[in-house]
Amino acid sequence: MNTLNVELGERSYPIYIGVNTLRESGLIRGHLDSKKIVVVTNDVVDVLYGAQVMDLLTGLDAEKLVLPDGEQFKSLASFERVMTYLLENNAARDTTLIALGGGVIGDLTGFSAACYQRGIPFIQIPTTLLAQVDSSVGGKTAVNHPLGKNMIGAFYQPAAVIIDTMTLCSLPRREFAAGMAEVIKYGIIYDAQLFDWLEQHQQGLREKDQALLQEVVRRCCQIKAEIVAEDEQERGRRALLNLGHTFGHAIEAEQGYGNWLHGEAVATGIVLASVVAQHKNWLSASEVCRIVDLLKAFELPVKAPEKMGFDSFMRHMRHDKKVQANRIRFVIPDAIGSAVVTDDVDEALLKETLNAS
Repeated sequence: MNTLNVELGERSYPIYIGVNTLRESGLIRGHLDSKKIVVVTNDVVDVLYGAQVMDLLTGLDAEKLVLPDGEQFKSLASFERVMTYLLENNAARDTTLIALGGGVIGDLTGFSAACYQRGIPFIQIPTTLLAQVDSSVGGKTAVNHPLGKNMIGAFYQPAAVIIDTMTLCSLPRREFAAGMAEVIKYGIIYDAQLFDWLEQHQQGLREKDQALLQEVVRRCCQIKAEIVAEDEQERGRRALLNLGHTFGHAIEAEQGYGNWLHGEAVATGIVLASVVAQHKNWLSASEVCRIVDLLKAFELPVKAPEKMGFDSFMRHMRHDKKVQANRIRFVIPDAIGSAVVTDDVDEALLKETLNAS
């Protein structure tokens, strides 16, 4: 098992990465100072891992709240349902929430923990690749609104992140591919060697080789932990983690949350950002081709939805939380392994890129 630490002073916490970590009760119990535990999960993950996690909590005052599965349920209505459950069951500040599931459950549970009685502890147990390499680490919690994704939320760090890469074996092919979009993102913005490694090991990753999965999850979590330790609340370098997200969030909002998976939208957003970079002479045509080919190797979309052109993108991107002084900010790669945050993308270039996509 690998153990990493997110270094945030008194809010520091460990990330445990291994095979069958969900069979080790000590990992969870070592981070429980509470009298009451509520496991929040969804109906798909509950069937797979709900009983296993509850068994780890035998002898404790542990309950389980099962929500519907899907991005469309990362909503204020679901947040209210969690709040109502906690209130009806007399949860107090000595309650710990455990988020068992993918990014939707992790974000919703974290936001609920941040708000309930002004903050109670929570633990992340991510079961999807996207959540393991990205959303479970760093303390970004939120729910969606019809006018924008993740616009209502808080920075709130977990007590621990417990990753069992065996859960990826039960992940549907499309969900696994969506997680790979975030993995590829790390290589583009931060680590050219990781990008090269992904090109070399794409077949083994598609086959879910456990040694490769542990290595890729470890490296992505390490990168995320380093960036978060430097810039917890995204006032600087952490914004680089949003490569593809400005375009991607627009796709999700336009198509309806859940119709395009988050990672699918991010993959297309990465391609659009790379095309902008090529027009600005920041990336070569061959570098853009490498990025597109690696995304396609994992069966990710590389073109925007049909009939979604410039006007549709702009309508949603103007509501993006990265807008500052009425200017949309983009993360644009300037090499494989490096990226910048910029609002210097003129409307003509955006129109050309988006209408051609």
